[in-house]
Amino acid sequence: MPARAPLPAALPGPLLRGSRAGARRARGGAWRRLGLAGLLAAVAAGAAPTHAGGPITVRDDQGHDVTLAAPARRAITAAPHATELAYAAGAGRYLAGTALGSDYPPQARALPSIGDSLRPSLERVAALRPDLLIAWQPAVPDPLGDLMRRLGVPVYYSDPRTLAAVADAVEDLGRLFGTESQATPAAAALRDRLAALAARYAGREPVRVFVQAGLQPIYTLNGASIVSDAVRLCGGVNVFADAPTLAPQVSLESVLAARPDAVVAGTLGPADGQASLQAWRQRGLPAAQRGHVFAVDADSLYRPGPRLIDATETLCAALDGVRQAMR
Repeated sequence: MPARAPLPAALPGPLLRGSRAGARRARGGAWRRLGLAGLLAAVAAGAAPTHAGGPITVRDDQGHDVTLAAPARRAITAAPHATELAYAAGAGRYLAGTALGSDYPPQARALPSIGDSLRPSLERVAALRPDLLIAWQPAVPDPLGDLMRRLGVPVYYSDPRTLAAVADAVEDLGRLFGTESQATPAAAALRDRLAALAARYAGREPVRVFVQAGLQPIYTLNGASIVSDAVRLCGGVNVFADAPTLAPQVSLESVLAARPDAVVAGTLGPADGQASLQAWRQRGLPAAQRGHVFAVDADSLYRPGPRLIDATETLCAALDGVRQAMR
């Protein structure tokens, strides 16, 4: 998720440091004084040991094979959803740092920050001595990816496009971190929940859904998005599924003409959800007049991680209520 425009609904949540951050900063200070060139040399000299069980190879979401000589023990996550996936795989204790915005689970707030993933502190990244980077997509330019290549650190790109791919990602990270005993059952549990939803809502009357990814101006998501996959699993139909871009700006007139039965909006809180409902009522959308504007926590909805399955279960129940009201 070539490079895509970011969703209009930003992922909120500043990175909060824990009590161990001061100790980490003290240790990192000496490294920073060496300068980036010295850090590169120092990190290269401390290459990871060979894994007794042989190398570990996993294919990432860019189609690249990522090979580690040993399970990762000092990984950096460059996107909030990657942090959530690592914890779901039982590998939170093996994260050495993360990008700004990684605020879930709560213990992730104590991880050292590398700054914004698009403008990371390269000195801080090198000082953390990573053995794996888990990123979202290659950026243009890509200073973080370039640094990893200079350090000889593997990069795993995580970009789940479907709900099923979330479970696959948990399993893949379990292999990269050597935490299969936790990741494998966690992935199986996610697949069981998705199978239950598919069985429950298969064949039910379709509900036309407008996915609100932004309100002023109006943005939506097309059928290639993972949110649209959630709508589909619930027996919904994304009214802008055929839009040519992932997150297009659309006009009010086009939304009204699409006549959705429901609106699903990623929001930052109850007040945000109420504002969306009132806005659509004022604009004359029939679904809003019937109260069918559903607010879902933006982080849970837009981050392709395990919490999206939670959000999907809630969404399916809401759309089924719309379905009942339409009869």
